[in-house]
Amino acid sequence: MSVPHVSLFSQLLGEIDRHFFQRLVRQSGAEKNAKGFASWDQFVAMMFCQLAQAKSLREIETGLRACEGKLRHLGLSKAPGRSTLSYANAHRPWQLYEGLFEAQLARCQQVAPGKKFRFKNKLYSMDATVVELCASMFDWATYRKAKGAVKLHLLLDHDGYLPVFAHITEGRVADVKVAQALDLPKGSIVAMDRGYIDYRLFERWSQKGVFFVTRLKKNADIYVVEKREVPGGSTVLSDEIIEFNVFQAGRTIKRQYRRVKVSIEEKDEPLVLLTNNLKLAASTIAAIYKERWQIELFFKALKQNLRIKTFVGTSANAVRIQIWTALISALLLKMLQFRSKLGWALSNLVALLRWNLFTHRNLWRWINDPFDSPANAPPDNQLGLNLDSMPKTTAT
Repeated sequence: MSVPHVSLFSQLLGEIDRHFFQRLVRQSGAEKNAKGFASWDQFVAMMFCQLAQAKSLREIETGLRACEGKLRHLGLSKAPGRSTLSYANAHRPWQLYEGLFEAQLARCQQVAPGKKFRFKNKLYSMDATVVELCASMFDWATYRKAKGAVKLHLLLDHDGYLPVFAHITEGRVADVKVAQALDLPKGSIVAMDRGYIDYRLFERWSQKGVFFVTRLKKNADIYVVEKREVPGGSTVLSDEIIEFNVFQAGRTIKRQYRRVKVSIEEKDEPLVLLTNNLKLAASTIAAIYKERWQIELFFKALKQNLRIKTFVGTSANAVRIQIWTALISALLLKMLQFRSKLGWALSNLVALLRWNLFTHRNLWRWINDPFDSPANAPPDNQLGLNLDSMPKTTAT
């Protein structure tokens, strides 16, 4: 197969629906009063920031300028200037990128594999990560007296480990406030840590048929209603139906819940879980909470492989745009992982893609055989020199 006339970067951007992108531009008014610098140009520059690991506006400009002969296939006429890109990031609405994320998520979900559990319920993990910022430069990002930060709140779907919901707030916003505003589908199961404990929220979820698995607080005022049999040879120590005392933190809690104690290797104290699912096996409840670790791994991969720890702009709008483009990049990389026959680690995929962004290879062949040379690649002896015919010299 012949080498394509466009780069891997161009083919990856081809996964973005340009017609839908332009529709979002019109709906958001992103190009109102714009003078020549298109929203697509801004998007490509910020995607280059993510995938090429550019650390500053200067690196984005010079990196793209060095490839100006290949920019036409990306939809660019020339590399954007630093001041132009900086102004666009500060003033053009970040909602454009949120809408693009949601559209790309829908495409990604069509090819995502299923979860490893046999139950039919949708399984989610919920958590938030803090991105620390310099308080003097990002004075709008309130967190602590001497520190600034933003929080990225995520809901991770375990079908393909995709971020199906994302919300960016100032660092001081409590995790549970975002959960309280979230509308989860009936029958779904969400795993979360103790930062999301809100008994009124648990009552509301139970009424709607939404299940949760979390850790029980040590000072929870409960009494045991029923003790269930625990299978032998299991890490499950106890399985109990409990009720909270009539008033818990000034709120009435009427429903029955379930407390599952699980032993953990290398720890003296057992893990005490709280759930409103009374049907699944206790071992399954423990395995669901263990799966919550996947969202921690997602945050770790996002911070290590994409640009959400250092920012090329200091305004709230610029920070949001950079985080949303990181999430869009993560979805595109997930798409490559789903379609590849190789078991790509995200770190390896990002590294090899970064080194080959402007290589002319078929993207879908490349993800299955990244080290194979193209069929019509130039020979090793590119200058066509016949070394045997050259005169030999004798050392003196």
